[in-house]
Amino acid sequence: MKEYKFERVEVKGLPGLYSKAKEDYRGIIRNHAQEGWELVQIFTPLTSVYGGTPYFEIIFSKDV
Repeated sequence: MKEYKFERVEVKGLPGLYSKAKEDYRGIIRNHAQEGWELVQIFTPLTSVYGGTPYFEIIFSKDV
């Protein structure tokens, strides 16, 4: 059986123009990997006309 964890990362700037993650997503992934979590997917649930998003979610899983 798997357990799932979702980490939301906010994006600053205009969606699609000059936007940047507010946190270092690479560091988030590394920290979770050290705790036994495996990266499943980085998901952007909403996109604007210009292809931007106000946030994205990093999805992790691990065996229970």
